[in-house]
Amino acid sequence: MPDSPLSGPALLARIEALAAISADTGALSRLYLTPEHRRANDLVAGWMREAGMGVREDAVGNIVGRYEGDRPGLPALLIGSHLDTVRDAGKYDGMLGVLSGIAVVAELHAQGRRMPFAIEVIGFGDEEGTRFQSTLIGSRAIAGTFDPSVLDKRDAGGVRLGDAMAAFGLDPAAWATAARRPADVLAYAELHIEQGPVLEALGRAVGIVTAIAGATRLAVTVEGFAGHAGTVPMTLRRDALAASAEMILAVESLCSGQDRLVGTVGRVEAAPGATNVIPGRVRFTIDLRADRDPLRLERVAAVRARLEEIADRREVGIAFETLHESPAVACHPDLMAQLAAAAASLGLDAPELPSGAGHDAMAVAALTDIAMLFVRCERGISHNPAESITAADAEAGARVLARFVDHFQPASDRAP
Repeated sequence: MPDSPLSGPALLARIEALAAISADTGALSRLYLTPEHRRANDLVAGWMREAGMGVREDAVGNIVGRYEGDRPGLPALLIGSHLDTVRDAGKYDGMLGVLSGIAVVAELHAQGRRMPFAIEVIGFGDEEGTRFQSTLIGSRAIAGTFDPSVLDKRDAGGVRLGDAMAAFGLDPAAWATAARRPADVLAYAELHIEQGPVLEALGRAVGIVTAIAGATRLAVTVEGFAGHAGTVPMTLRRDALAASAEMILAVESLCSGQDRLVGTVGRVEAAPGATNVIPGRVRFTIDLRADRDPLRLERVAAVRARLEEIADRREVGIAFETLHESPAVACHPDLMAQLAAAAASLGLDAPELPSGAGHDAMAVAALTDIAMLFVRCERGISHNPAESITAADAEAGARVLARFVDHFQPASDRAP
């Protein structure tokens, strides 16, 4: 008897086949609207058809499989994730969610079962934003929040996004047709590797996501005064890098000891950058995230105040630029409870945890209620070729998702 589509080995075999589609030899790089994107869509479309779905490609290049309910035209439960990658990526980020959704439908189809709702599995074309530096293009289009000014963005080779869409066989003027009507959608569920070490530390295969963290990204410029490293006494210096070092430690201090809050200084540039010159100007970034917006905004204000105090004391100038601001997105409690019940019915203890990383679900939340299921990944490594999961964990995630679909009910506060 053939393996269930939900079996771990079956899922990982398809992961390997999909991961073989790459622009780089020996590394996984699959960017939006490239020949590799076309090959991935075609492969996934074939698996969707095998699972009994009707398949279409929407106006922005998302691949969509639809499995009708017990009568045609019913509103749909959406299941999805993304098919694009960062450069030199891991195999499971995004892809595991798409293939698990297909496997759930394939199992229903093999049993000849139809639900009292339709199921649509979506492979989003662009979540990472690697090519055009604009994330969540596919999911924003479906949610109706796509910004058409993005069509004029250009990639590193100077190719305009709208032109890339046309070359891919899409009509860039038709982008609005990708948007879904809220009345046609019941909820969105996304299975994803955790991309962090919490589940592994807890010894759990799966977890229920509570919220996707909001994020603030700042660029901080510190202006001191460059001078000769040998002739300016320490007491008379206005060293921008020394001041920045104290500021960076302040960010770490202010973001420590708070549950579900993280702060990171990820990039530092010092000028003029010579061994024998006191740094006169430094620019560094701050990435601050929390699953509760009041906490995040309070910490941002505290960080700014502390850095300004350090600048005044050290007699250096300071300026802040906000690079990015996104609110936290909560998963719906009813859907979380349904995922937890599905896990418990399979004997799995699924702890609750926030997502520090962004996902397509945060864009789809503008359209409908969302839920997310995390699957344990080795050492929490992601966006890296060392990204790894076990067949057993892949199967556990897929079976929880299948059980969730079996008993799915729209959220209790959903408008009729």
